[in-house]
Amino acid sequence: MFDTFLFATNAILPIVLLIILGYFLKRIHFIDMHFINMLNKYVFRVGLPALLFFNVYNIDNLSEIKFGVILFAVVMMLILFSIGYLTIPFTVKDPNQKGVILQVIVRSNFALIGIPLAQTLGGVEAIAVVALLSAFTIPLANVLSVISLTMYQTNEHGERISIQKMIKNIVTNPLIIGVFLGLFVLVIRGLLTPHGGEPIFSIKEDATFIYDAIRLISQTASPMALIALGGQFELSVVKPLLNKIALGVMWRIVIVPAITLGLAYYLEDRIPGMEYAYAGLIALFATPIAVSSAIMVHEMGGDEKLAGQLVIWSSVFSIFTLFGFIVFFRAVGAL
Repeated sequence: MFDTFLFATNAILPIVLLIILGYFLKRIHFIDMHFINMLNKYVFRVGLPALLFFNVYNIDNLSEIKFGVILFAVVMMLILFSIGYLTIPFTVKDPNQKGVILQVIVRSNFALIGIPLAQTLGGVEAIAVVALLSAFTIPLANVLSVISLTMYQTNEHGERISIQKMIKNIVTNPLIIGVFLGLFVLVIRGLLTPHGGEPIFSIKEDATFIYDAIRLISQTASPMALIALGGQFELSVVKPLLNKIALGVMWRIVIVPAITLGLAYYLEDRIPGMEYAYAGLIALFATPIAVSSAIMVHEMGGDEKLAGQLVIWSSVFSIFTLFGFIVFFRAVGAL
């Protein structure tokens, strides 16, 4: 049991330490807000799209998709998003905060924490599930996040953003472009692969310099995002935002995983492949709020201070909630 807690702690603490580094560098005036804003732009427009492209491109084989598990994850994301859409207006009045809270329901730290967590919990088999889950849930999470951050916005005349504007925000979002470029190249690679053989052309094998460049760029995304987040952190804003922080953190690391993982356990016998999917589902639904959510809020408009606080505090408290969920599913023999 102590090993489980130690693992959850080791998974989260590097994130917290990089945030502290960014906060310290800002405090000693080594970096300023102009630098932080440029860092946010780089991460949102270059680093994160490269990371998402790289993760999707490295999916080995789309033919091994466990459609029952994928369908369960996608349907749960849509249901939870709908529940949030219906209930959040009763608890959050500020339009700039509604979208920030709503997106945390579907926006976990799947890439940075979830994938290594799943590998530790379930080994190679879990990694395969996570890779396939990412091909479907990452695009959906990004689309729902853009919708969340757009639907409550108003134009200069106080009118709600039009459907056309919302669609434009979705198709021009760099993160969504990165995911779909990865899927496009993945499909092309599949078409160039003879049945049971090696692909005729692969970026990884035949254009290694491009593959390595994208890999190196992708590796800059998370640490730069965390340092920028730390630079924006202000303890003084915690008190006035305390209720909203508590609401967002509860949704992300308590309500969402309790509903989804509980239903997964209840429906295990009815969904093929579910018995092998718990590590992947914990990685998807129980990890803290994605760092990219704060970057997207900063770039698209919304309460960026609240978004940053949600990333920080959900990461800290997820040490304990992840520990609880992992212990439970190990106790019932699911992990």
